[in-house]
Amino acid sequence: MNAATVVNASAPVTNEVARFVQSTRPDDVPANVAQLGKKAILDCLGLALAGAGAEGSAILRRHIEEMGCANGAATVFGTSLRAPSRFAALANGNAMHSDDYDDTYHPSRIHPSAAVAAALFADAEVLNRSGREVLTAFNAGVEVSCKISEAIDGQHYQRGYHSTGTCGVFGAAAAVCNLRQLPAATILNALGIAGSAAAGLRENFGTMVKPLHAGRAAENGLVAGSLAAAGFTAAPTVLEGARGFFRAGGGGYDAQKIHGKLGNPWTFAAPGISIKPYPSGALTHPAMSKLQELFIAHDIRPGQIARLAVKTNRLLPENLTYHRPTTGLQGKFSMEFCLASIAVLRKAGLAEFTDAVVNRREVQEVISKIDYTAYGDDEAAANGYGRLTTFIEVVLRDGRKISARADVAKGDPAIPMNDDEVANKFRECAAFADWPANRSEQIIEMVRHLEKLANITDLTALLRSR
Repeated sequence: MNAATVVNASAPVTNEVARFVQSTRPDDVPANVAQLGKKAILDCLGLALAGAGAEGSAILRRHIEEMGCANGAATVFGTSLRAPSRFAALANGNAMHSDDYDDTYHPSRIHPSAAVAAALFADAEVLNRSGREVLTAFNAGVEVSCKISEAIDGQHYQRGYHSTGTCGVFGAAAAVCNLRQLPAATILNALGIAGSAAAGLRENFGTMVKPLHAGRAAENGLVAGSLAAAGFTAAPTVLEGARGFFRAGGGGYDAQKIHGKLGNPWTFAAPGISIKPYPSGALTHPAMSKLQELFIAHDIRPGQIARLAVKTNRLLPENLTYHRPTTGLQGKFSMEFCLASIAVLRKAGLAEFTDAVVNRREVQEVISKIDYTAYGDDEAAANGYGRLTTFIEVVLRDGRKISARADVAKGDPAIPMNDDEVANKFRECAAFADWPANRSEQIIEMVRHLEKLANITDLTALLRSR
């Protein structure tokens, strides 16, 4: 689809989204989708605890306090701070994306859950809503984010927009509107308001601003829903209009990605959303997973490496821009560091993406031996490579060569994390935040049975430091 293409635009897209949000009720969410939603929620809450310790998160909280906004009713997870719901959404959305460890929808490269969860939990806590209502609204919001991000022309991402911020605001607004059971006409206004708050640029990848995109999407989505509920009006065609989001942000869209497709199938079910095994750009994960397997299977030590070659789709280096990183944040978007961490430490978890580890002598030595190249579109098409197909070759000093191919990583819908694995990831995040283990176990059990929770405040209380 080229930059000016509009496919099957006979019906108003924004109106269809609004009707879906208004009509979705708990019984409309299939059991398997609800279960996947609970896994994603638990993932987000663990990331909020871990991300609260990030430097950018601390700066953001100080900013909220300096504005005199530290006396609200919504919890800033992992802290004792309570703030007005919009600022809790901002802080929690930022924290959930701070470590770049949140889930990913690969077809449109959006991190869909963080902005939705952050907006939703802040609003639900203030409104004393049930776990069943939250679970329904979460699934509706993620569905809207994913389908909108898939419908907009690929030029949107190529031009430099970050879909997590630009499309995530619509999902956050949708979740808030569903939670409040607003009428379709009001939801239409909320989507219109959200459209003028859609923002986020990929130029800021590898900096504190990238996670802020998720925080701002959460905050702006919640504000959009709140203003619409109060009677604020907006254009009813913010998505498909001649000067609307799709054309302004991408030059065109494919309405077939939305018409009749919202909840049919649910994105969580097909094609599925990936939960990350490492706190770095998802594009690095097939290579990291495969290299970890190779180093363990062959008992390879860093000193044995003569050269380490990695080859990926030509589009991946557009995001993995830091070939000689010097900070932990840059390391998250560096194929070279991600592989060097695996090679030297045999792991790349939350504790590894720091300035100190990136600049370790042994890590930098391995980085200098990595040869990162890319294959072109013709080669990919001729051989049937997927978007993330990656080739690894380790050349050892004794002349041996060990090669492998990876198409996906653990956490991908093809090889998903099960409930216990996601719970263990939550425990890892909570331990990284020094969160009490007994409270972590309570959170895990509460989310596993979220639909039975009478009031979401019972859960948010466990995410607040005392």
